[in-house]
Amino acid sequence: MESSPGPHRFTRREARYGKRGTIRPSQNISTKETNDETIPVLQSVQLNLLYGEALYTIIHRIGISESDHISNSDQLYEYLQMAFNMDPAEHKAIFKSVKSLEPPIFCVKVTVKQAKGILGKDVSGFSDPYCMLGIESQTDAHPRDSSPNRDKKQKQKAVVRNTLPEDQTHKTQVKVQTLNPVWNETFIMEVDDLKHSRFQMDMWDSDDVESVRTKLGELTDLHGLKRIFKDARKDKGQDDFLGNVVLRLQDLKCREDRWYQLEPRTETYPDRGQCHLQFLLTHKKRATTLSRNPSYIIHRQLLQQFVRHEITCHQASGTTWGGEISPHGTTILYLHASQKDLSEFHQGLAQWLAYSKLYQSLEFSSSCLLHHITSIEYLWVQGRLQDEQKNELSESFDALLQYGVSLLQRYRIVFPLTESRSTERLQGLLRVLIQMCKTKAFRELCSSTPTLQDRVIEAIKTGTREWFDLKRQHLQPMIQGYEENLKSLISLVADITIDLKSCHKTLNNYFINTIKVDIFSLTFLELEELVSEQLVCQLPPPNHSSRHQLSEHLYQLYLTLRDLNKLQDHLPTRDGSLALFDFHRRFADCLPSWLQKAYSTALERVQRAVGIDLLVPLSELQKHSASTVDLSTCYTQIGRTWQQLAWPDPEEAFMIMVKFTEDMCRIAVMYCTMIKHRAEELSDTRDAGQAANKLCLVVNNIEQLRLVVRSLPEKLSWASLEEQTCKIISTEQFQHTLYDQLKSAVGCLDREIRGVVQALAQKLDSGIAKHLNSIANANDSRDPNDSVVPMMKFLESELQYMNQNLVQENFNCLLSLLWSHILTVISNLSSHITASARYYQRLHAALKNLESCFHAEGCGLSLESLHTATFITLEQDLDLGSSSTRKLIERYYQQKIQQQQGSTAEKYGAVTLKVSYRQSEQKLRVEILNAVNLLPLDSNGSSDPFVQLTLEPKHIFPAVEPRSTEVKKTELNPLYDETFDFLVTPEQCEVLGACLLLTVFDYDSILSNDLEGEAFLSLTDVPGLKEETNDAVVNIPQIRVALTHPKINGDRILQLLDCRRTEKEAAMFVKLRKQRVRQSKESER
Repeated sequence: MESSPGPHRFTRREARYGKRGTIRPSQNISTKETNDETIPVLQSVQLNLLYGEALYTIIHRIGISESDHISNSDQLYEYLQMAFNMDPAEHKAIFKSVKSLEPPIFCVKVTVKQAKGILGKDVSGFSDPYCMLGIESQTDAHPRDSSPNRDKKQKQKAVVRNTLPEDQTHKTQVKVQTLNPVWNETFIMEVDDLKHSRFQMDMWDSDDVESVRTKLGELTDLHGLKRIFKDARKDKGQDDFLGNVVLRLQDLKCREDRWYQLEPRTETYPDRGQCHLQFLLTHKKRATTLSRNPSYIIHRQLLQQFVRHEITCHQASGTTWGGEISPHGTTILYLHASQKDLSEFHQGLAQWLAYSKLYQSLEFSSSCLLHHITSIEYLWVQGRLQDEQKNELSESFDALLQYGVSLLQRYRIVFPLTESRSTERLQGLLRVLIQMCKTKAFRELCSSTPTLQDRVIEAIKTGTREWFDLKRQHLQPMIQGYEENLKSLISLVADITIDLKSCHKTLNNYFINTIKVDIFSLTFLELEELVSEQLVCQLPPPNHSSRHQLSEHLYQLYLTLRDLNKLQDHLPTRDGSLALFDFHRRFADCLPSWLQKAYSTALERVQRAVGIDLLVPLSELQKHSASTVDLSTCYTQIGRTWQQLAWPDPEEAFMIMVKFTEDMCRIAVMYCTMIKHRAEELSDTRDAGQAANKLCLVVNNIEQLRLVVRSLPEKLSWASLEEQTCKIISTEQFQHTLYDQLKSAVGCLDREIRGVVQALAQKLDSGIAKHLNSIANANDSRDPNDSVVPMMKFLESELQYMNQNLVQENFNCLLSLLWSHILTVISNLSSHITASARYYQRLHAALKNLESCFHAEGCGLSLESLHTATFITLEQDLDLGSSSTRKLIERYYQQKIQQQQGSTAEKYGAVTLKVSYRQSEQKLRVEILNAVNLLPLDSNGSSDPFVQLTLEPKHIFPAVEPRSTEVKKTELNPLYDETFDFLVTPEQCEVLGACLLLTVFDYDSILSNDLEGEAFLSLTDVPGLKEETNDAVVNIPQIRVALTHPKINGDRILQLLDCRRTEKEAAMFVKLRKQRVRQSKESER
């Protein structure tokens, strides 16, 4: 909205006629009004006459003042002086002149409305009431005693027909047979001496001469019979007294309207009912000049003068007049209306004419008009107006309607939204116009065409075009040229957009809710068409040489037009295309330069940011440096450019997004190169710690950039774009063009991060390897955990530094690389076979300490990440190397048992047996049933097999001697059925690795026996071992175990034991296993 250009506040007259002026309240009676009222005097004379009329009203006031009126006449004179702007001398002269005029004739206007509850005087129980009334004048100042008893007597004797001459009495009609008569008859009676006069009214029952026969026919009860006897004693035709009302005129107000108690003449019937009377004290034959003019016109002029005064007083105090006239002015107007006997309707008419006229020149609330037009509607009866009054009322309607519409035409100036009360004033005006046009008076006196809506719509359109022309002229450049014209057009469109937004946000609801006019749609369509015309005139042609130099101005113009065009979403309906429907086509040739400008601006900002970046963390929580902030800002700006463009064509919008994505990915890759070079510039080759610090910041910066790049689909609303382009761009093409491009850029950033993190890891790899080698070569006498301490201190220092300078994700990446390196180094050290268990214990202690360090109680790498296949294998190897000889032997047999359980092939045959344990005897019973499919080892193609039974390991069963079956000659499937008992405890059998070793040999009497095969049976699950009963185990299942041949090569346990030749037990065990290998002819086969 456009506000007033200076401190001056536009008046209603200025808003209507477009010019400034000052209106003096005392000189605002138009020539037209003077001519219409046939007052052939100049304005100053007219004002004096009006002043005299007001003085005359106060001087000759009658009646008691109302409670809210001013009773002091001097105060009323003082108010008149201020209202008419009269100096004391002038007032004195006019007052003297008016005082000398003939006083008016005072009159009492009495309306006898009705009565209720009167006495029934006829034999029927009813009466035929009528009233006689008049004014009793008393020349004596104290004609009667004022004592209560005296007043009572006076009331009893106060009968109009006895006290007043017949020519001074008035009589109502007779109402037949009723106790609640209704008359509504009005009488005007002149009063000579108001102070010493009384109003008297008697109510009588009319009594016509009737025969006794008739009266007896009307008789209804005993009371009626009494009335007949009473009537017989009266004179014929004498009326019955029903009650009277006697009032002193000096005790009446100007207007009285109330019920009065009917007073009796005797105490026989004290309750005689009530009578409703209305009094009005008026003037007749006023001596003022203006008394010859219509009363409501003079009343209106007086009201206008008071309203001007009230508004002037409020303006002087800086407040807004709410429409209430002060008690002084209200009192004078009340007296004038009463004295001139103005009806309520004519008072309302005068008030409407006065207020509606003043509203067009003075500033006050429109609620006053609303009140008066409602009053006219309530009291409207067309027949009570003369033709002149009808014409005047019709002209007031037309004038106010024309004036109100003219205000709406210039609503931007008259009701600026910068003022707090503008919307309230606008709503008030709309309500007044609507209410006025709905009234019966308006519909009967004024033309119904064009309708109010049509008038407002046309005014809004005209006013909008006028406002646009004024704006355009105001912004017209002094020097004509494309650049100046574009700047002017940008400002014009921006102002129009602001105006329309304000209109939609604030004004539109007011107009729709009151007058049913969509002002936003009207102004939008008008202004859009006007702007479209300006584009044609002001824009340089598409191939004009200046368009490249004006690219920035054209971009700003496009954005302002885009904002304006977005407002069409608020239009309720769209019939046909809008004038700015394809406005973007006028700027299509500028797109490449705009996109290139956005890219070059962003790249230059990134280059400047990197050039001044000192690679220092922004804060303890923000571990990246300042250049990432600028980089994020650049990306945000590109995203904002995309949102601002909001290019309507879907296919072209997709290509714009492809270009933006390509540019942002290119900037990201270039930033990686620039920031690494910047780190090299700032790093001191002699200070490794400083170089590592810079590399940490480089990693964090690239990580931050990676997060920004990955968020591009969400920030740039790719999902929405894909939905818009789904009909012309396939999903595969969308994914391949945008998402694959983004994925490639993220992959490039990941490689950059990993490369820098690997560089950081390499700086630690050598130190870690050095410490691990020191641990491996430490003295066996030293505690393994003590040998790990130097390495842990080294890692604590280095990793703490890295943790402080790397974001968590990159720090975890560094830990993963270091962990892989550590596993490789320890695996290489563990692969060396040595006889010292301490060697492996130190390496194992180092591995467990490093695992705890890298896990950091859940703050580092997860256990799943640490426990890789390499880690599990390494831990098993180190656990083996750290074990004692006996433990290794047990582990060997555990391994053999696992291999036996996993073997199903019977390449070397199989042995069938039963095994059980007898708790009561603590005996292990083994039944060798048979052997099958043995290999022929003799030259005759057969074998002489027997089975040797031993309990292993020897250190668990030291007292158990080997046992053997009989030799079965030339038999490959021998049947034995032999039972063996071994005296062993359950605890011996439950040791892991405890087993029954079955060795099948081919008996050779001359040479050593040949090995048919061997089998290992675990004792931990033997039937009867876990049962607590002492009974023998029944239903022992048969077990068939496949025979295998030993292989010593590649067995790590045997390699470890072989290195411990200095230990007799280890040497004997290895020797036995090697002997078994030699007994096997598998190698010969």
